Order: sequence, then C-alpha cells, then structure tokens
Amino acid sequence: MRASLIQFGVDPEEPVDARRERAARLVREQRGSDLVVLPELWPVGAFAYESFAAEAEPLDGPTADAMARAARDAGVWLHAGSIVERDPGGPLYNTSLVFSPSGDLVHTYRKIHRFGFDKGEAVLMGAGTEPVTVRLPQTTLGLATCYDLRFPELFRALVDAGAQLFVVPAGWPARRREHWTLLARARAVENQAYVLACDTAGTHGGVEQAGHSIVVDPWGEVLAEAGPGEEILTVDLDPARVTKTREEFPALKDRVLKSSPSGV
Repeated sequence: MRASLIQFGVDPEEPVDARRERAARLVREQRGSDLVVLPELWPVGAFAYESFAAEAEPLDGPTADAMARAARDAGVWLHAGSIVERDPGGPLYNTSLVFSPSGDLVHTYRKIHRFGFDKGEAVLMGAGTEPVTVRLPQTTLGLATCYDLRFPELFRALVDAGAQLFVVPAGWPARRREHWTLLARARAVENQAYVLACDTAGTHGGVEQAGHSIVVDPWGEVLAEAGPGEEILTVDLDPARVTKTREEFPALKDRVLKSSPSGV
C-alpha cells in the first residue's frame, strides 16, 4: 500500500481559490498512490481564527468539489485534510473529508478535541462526538486531527473499532515540534498501528508551523519524516505488519481498562 503525505504550505497572501487549485494539482500528481493525505484546515490556516467564519463552507462547497475531482482524476483514496464546516443551523466545525477513488465523499470526521483552551478553535467551533473509521481495501483507517493526538483514549476507541492505521492531519506549531514527533510515535507504539501525521508548512495567523510530517510503523520506527518546508512524503506500507506485530507482541490483549466502541 502506497501512501503520500502532502505537507502543504499555507501562505496568507495566496488567494484561497488559488490554494485549492494548487492542492488539487498536487493530489493529481500522486497518481499511483493508494492513499493521499492533506493537512488540517489548509484552505484557511489552523491559526487564522479571524478568517474562520468568512471561509466556512458546507460539505458540498468549493473545497469538497475540488478535492472530489482531484481524487477521481488521480484514482486515489484522499483524506483531504479538514475544512471549516458551516453546519446550517449549527456551529462551525473542524471537519475532515475522505473521498473514494471515484470522487465520492464517503466519510467525514468532526474534530473532537478543540485546541485553544478559552480562545481560538475552542470557542469558535463545535466539538465532534463520534470517532470515525474508514475501511479501505487494504486496511482500516482511524481518523484524528492535530490536537486529538494528545488524547490516547480516542486512539484506543479507534483500535477497538478495527483501526490499523491512524491518519492525523494537523496545523501543529513549530514551538511544540518535539511533542508532535513524540506523540506520533507513542500512538503508534501503544496501539501497534501505523501513524501518518501530515502537518502544514509556512506561517499563518502569526504562528510558524512545524512541518516535519511523519510516518511511523507499528513498532514506533520512523519510516519517513519531512523537513520544515513544503514537501511530499511517499511511503510503501505493509498492512500485514500490523497483524504480525500484534500477534508477536500481543500487548493489546493484556488491556484491563477498555474503551467502549459504541458510536464508532
């Protein structure tokens, strides 16, 4: 299984329509991959709080349309990162979009853990409530977004629902880059699963982004890691390695406190 992570730069001087076109072009260039991943909130910037309301869009809005066509043209499963979703009659959400190779929007995930404490995303957006898994022909994905990475109970719930590979788009800041790498490896080791963590590059909302997108295998080995700038990581994964790791070192069978998979 071949996966490509597009570490995309968010330049506040670049018009959003141009950014969508550029992202779609990069997705199309990944033909030959099975799964392509974009970062969190790349159409607006994860820290560009003042633009959230103005750039919010529905699930059938311009970003979804552009990504659906790109997924279809490339023939890939596309985790298109996330958008600021405007739910008619409801709050804004940080919502991830997953498209099939035919260009159909097959799954969405509303970020459960909102960052900002008493400001930013935490007060501007509603919280998702449902963990989400996505079944691909080769494996089952568990979806998480950025700040979710700090909450291991979400990943346990995803494992209980069958996840073998975690996809984590992010807008992670440079000043906490060491946490990013540490937590990605920890989620891989403790759940004996692959982690594909795709961050943004550049600076937006006055916050420098960490970059350093990373792919970690079920033993915690880093298979690929980007630098701080725009970059595409393409890695071949072996889904059978998850099963083999869990059989050879069956730590998950020794769990005493188990999360409930209800609602997943």
